[in-house]
Amino acid sequence: MTDVGYQVKEYLTTGAGTEGSLLIEKTIHNELIKAVDKKLIPRELAAINVGAGGVKGSSYDIDLETANSATVFQIAEGAAVPISTPTFTSVNVKPAKYGARPLITKEMLEDGKWDLLGFSIERSGKEIAENESSLVITALDGAANTVAGGAAITIANITRAIQHLEDADFTATDMLCGPEVANDLRNIDTFVEADKFGSREMMERGLVGKIYNMNIWVISSSVITSTSAYVFDRTQAYAIVEKRPVTTARFSDMIHDLEGATVTQRLAVSLLRSSAVAKITTS
Repeated sequence: MTDVGYQVKEYLTTGAGTEGSLLIEKTIHNELIKAVDKKLIPRELAAINVGAGGVKGSSYDIDLETANSATVFQIAEGAAVPISTPTFTSVNVKPAKYGARPLITKEMLEDGKWDLLGFSIERSGKEIAENESSLVITALDGAANTVAGGAAITIANITRAIQHLEDADFTATDMLCGPEVANDLRNIDTFVEADKFGSREMMERGLVGKIYNMNIWVISSSVITSTSAYVFDRTQAYAIVEKRPVTTARFSDMIHDLEGATVTQRLAVSLLRSSAVAKITTS
């Protein structure tokens, strides 16, 4: 037997995992198992949502009345009435461009078991949605007040954050929290033990839907720091201005025999009133 024949025989009879696996027929599942969709921040939480048709130029101005800028005076008989005029500020929001460009070879498109380019476009769109949520968190990081908690969030931390808003005459409507904060909430016995006014909601739904009349939203740790939470007034906290919605344009690269697409969006998120947001941090 030649050396080559001996080597082939050796590989075909070996019990080693790597070589032996070559003798086993493989079946590849005919459906792609997609990555799980992440829990992102819904747009309904923004105080202002401006679509593409509402932005005429390259930016958008939002006018805000300054709180407590007008007042009323007690006036003595015959005295002049004091001047009291409200004051205003303006926030200029300029959308920035975000996007991605998936590019696939013609061979991969011809040989693939699924529409690889279509899937890549869909994935790019989801990544843009995740980027939007990250921009919201960046805006909320401008909160006027921060409550520093300990190893786990407590009821006192939550109520102190609510008080910060109420001190400035806002109403705490929503609370965004990371997974670790959500875990802390699930372990607060007040929400589950009957003698402490608890209910079955935590056990049945995995989380109390409302705490102190606030809607509770658990957000992906890809977007929010897992140990942080934000309490805010959705009618006053932040604005989303979108100059271009998520847009797809397909193209062909004839020189390199490639098919691709650009997926873009022009958008900005701006904090409107920092006192309408309180951040809670834990360790």
